[in-house]
Amino acid sequence: MTSLKLVDVTMRDGNQSLWGATGLDTAHMLQAAALTEACGFRAVDFTSSSHMAVAVRYFQNDPWERIRRMHAAMPGTPLQFITTGLRFIAWQQADPEFMRLVYRALQANGIGRFVLLDPMHEVPAVIEAAKLVKEEGSAETMCALTFTLSEVHTDKFYADFARAVAQSPDIDLFYIKDPSGLLSVDRVRTLAPAVKAAIGNRPLEIHAHTTIGQGMFSSLEAAKLGISAIHVGVGPGGDGSSLPEAGRMLANLEEAGHSVDLDPSALARLSTYWSRVAAAEGLPPGRPQNFDASFLRHQIAGGVMTTTARQLEELGLADRLGAVIEETEQVRAELGYPIMVTPFPQMVMSQALFNVIGTHRYAQVSDQVIRYCLGKFGKPTSPIDPAILAAIMDRPRARELENEPDFPALGDLKRQFGANMPDEEFLLRAVMPGEQVDAMLAARPSRTGYSPQAAPILSLLRQLAARPQARDIVVERAGFRLALHAGASA
Repeated sequence: MTSLKLVDVTMRDGNQSLWGATGLDTAHMLQAAALTEACGFRAVDFTSSSHMAVAVRYFQNDPWERIRRMHAAMPGTPLQFITTGLRFIAWQQADPEFMRLVYRALQANGIGRFVLLDPMHEVPAVIEAAKLVKEEGSAETMCALTFTLSEVHTDKFYADFARAVAQSPDIDLFYIKDPSGLLSVDRVRTLAPAVKAAIGNRPLEIHAHTTIGQGMFSSLEAAKLGISAIHVGVGPGGDGSSLPEAGRMLANLEEAGHSVDLDPSALARLSTYWSRVAAAEGLPPGRPQNFDASFLRHQIAGGVMTTTARQLEELGLADRLGAVIEETEQVRAELGYPIMVTPFPQMVMSQALFNVIGTHRYAQVSDQVIRYCLGKFGKPTSPIDPAILAAIMDRPRARELENEPDFPALGDLKRQFGANMPDEEFLLRAVMPGEQVDAMLAARPSRTGYSPQAAPILSLLRQLAARPQARDIVVERAGFRLALHAGASA
């Protein structure tokens, strides 16, 4: 049995999978920093460009400040940034020199590890991103093998991709990323050895969601096969559609005879903190999930399924959900089996919805699907059905989008925003609405102090501030009653 490490995903993937990426702000994270550092994680899956946008848009938190302060508070644990190659916040592929500046700024502020994920598994895209990262700093680079089930995504497909990427000296390690929780124990037994044989002595990690109850089992099986680290969520940030819960994973690994390089007492303290935050902020904790075999067919993420069901109910078409799910499988096959990771689940299921409720299939097609067919998200892994491609492209909107301008060159953007603008502000303004960046700058510095115990009273004070007309307030709890009236108290 080998000595294993754990990677904590609570602040990024747990937050995203369970709480829509909007559950935690900078203060919540900073309060957890020392507790997290004490655990001894291999790394912390900390942020992405999408999470940086959420920090600005929903919290008016400066995402660069968040990275800097977290790195200063936990310098011994690498902060991980996940990126889909040459993209930053916007899904449009960016100028490589723009991305060079992104990678430079991220590393200057404290990012110590990059996950390089290309949904189409294009080798040149991953290698180019890794080269830019290494030229701008010393962070680790980890290549993602994003798992899905299709006729195309065989063990050989992943091994060939990993072997080709491993030719780059700029790639430090790999991980099997299973964002939909589709990876079974049987498949791990063939996939992990095939990938390990392809990558030589580079480490291989596993990131398996528990959406349909398989993530714990597939991760434990991978531990037997020489995996170097397992990704987990802590306390309420684990299980459900997140990753296996860290405390249970640690206990199961030790029961199986593995040595795990982690401080269990520190992990217990961190789990208690996140449990208190979840209770104070009304964040539903992840729960162990039952196996759902239908998910292996449609591969629809829980959030996308919920949104579509609500849309059908609002249209008075709730009885058509089964037809939409069935259509989703066909649309995905026709579009060349895109991996069901954002934005592709939303794209595929929306098209299935249009096909079911429209006058005929592909009568209505979203701009995102057209851009996908134009190759603006990269080359599809498997060819798009020729008849479907022709139907999508034979419309005026397709010709308009084909001629839409590319992402501006770095020099043009610098001239637009001013050569003297600080890089951090410039990078946000180049891809986000200006008014959102203005609001963030006006709100700086971000709130840093946080106590779960104080959250209820702070919530009450915020509600009172929003209702200045309230004149009579009563606060009651067991053995205590406080009545406040205009001009008097009792």
